[in-house]
Amino acid sequence: MAPVSSFPRRAASALAGAFLIAGCGAPAPEQAAGEDALTRTNCGIDVAVGAPPERLYAAYQPGIEVAHALGLSDRLVGTAFLDAEVLPEYADEQAEAEYVPTLPSREGLLETEPDFVISGYNGFFAENSPDRSVGTRASLRELGVQSWILSPLCPSEDGLTDRAIDPGSVRVGSVYRDLRDLGALFGAEENAEQVISDMRERISAVEEQVEGAERPSVAIVSPGEDGGYRVASGIDFGTRIIEHAGGVNAFADLTEKRNVDVGVEELVERDPDVILTDACCDAGLTTQDAEDEVRAITSDPALEGVTAVAGGDVHPFLFADRAAGVRAAHSIELVAAHIHPDLVEQ
Repeated sequence: MAPVSSFPRRAASALAGAFLIAGCGAPAPEQAAGEDALTRTNCGIDVAVGAPPERLYAAYQPGIEVAHALGLSDRLVGTAFLDAEVLPEYADEQAEAEYVPTLPSREGLLETEPDFVISGYNGFFAENSPDRSVGTRASLRELGVQSWILSPLCPSEDGLTDRAIDPGSVRVGSVYRDLRDLGALFGAEENAEQVISDMRERISAVEEQVEGAERPSVAIVSPGEDGGYRVASGIDFGTRIIEHAGGVNAFADLTEKRNVDVGVEELVERDPDVILTDACCDAGLTTQDAEDEVRAITSDPALEGVTAVAGGDVHPFLFADRAAGVRAAHSIELVAAHIHPDLVEQ
């Protein structure tokens, strides 16, 4: 489906052009939203609203699912770039939302007339994004559009990509903080607390079930090119998911970046007890679709001696499942059921 297009294309172009001509810094939040504005700080930027935003654009899986979780589905004027199907509890709401599979251009975003943008990853605002950038957050604020990057992926400076961040500090608590702050800005505090309470309860239940159990080594693996593989490193949120689920990341010592390419020899040497796939990226993708990656890994003769392969412990998993968002509880339950099937039911 195409995004809502009530905002004339020439108006969007004029706004963007006006920003380019002005070439000045963003106004203070108080100027943009009034002296009585409610302000929360996100990734070092003050985000101020004079009233709960009414026209929300959400990008990437974590951003879209957070919007639905907070009960903001009826305020969505557009959504973009899902890595997989949304969680079942948000399926009906997402089916009603305007959706495009790729990130919009700056003009395309402005055509939807948003007053707020939530992005699951900072590439949406990165000037050198490999996907597509709608411009820096400061440039959008000059046009009256406030924004929020889910804080687990804050850049070190507005306009940079996630290569600039320190994701190793991210915990489930980072997700809770985002939910509380966004709940306040959107007047959805009660919804935010309910989501947080549910996540806490579910994660605690898993932790209690696996407490004291042996912690197997787990690798999140995706087949790469030339016979190699890509793995989730120690600073990736997937590591936190594995830890809550009662395991350890077999590649926890790799901390230079979130995704690391390794040769088959290193995967064999690490010899993980359990392998999870890392399937991506399509709005209709399901765990069942990740079986293709399971077959690719288990059919590689070089891996036949790896404990996970030999023991039939290679399981379908999605890139979306290792995102730092509201599906963290779901992901921890899923991983725990794979690595501790005798203790946790799937």
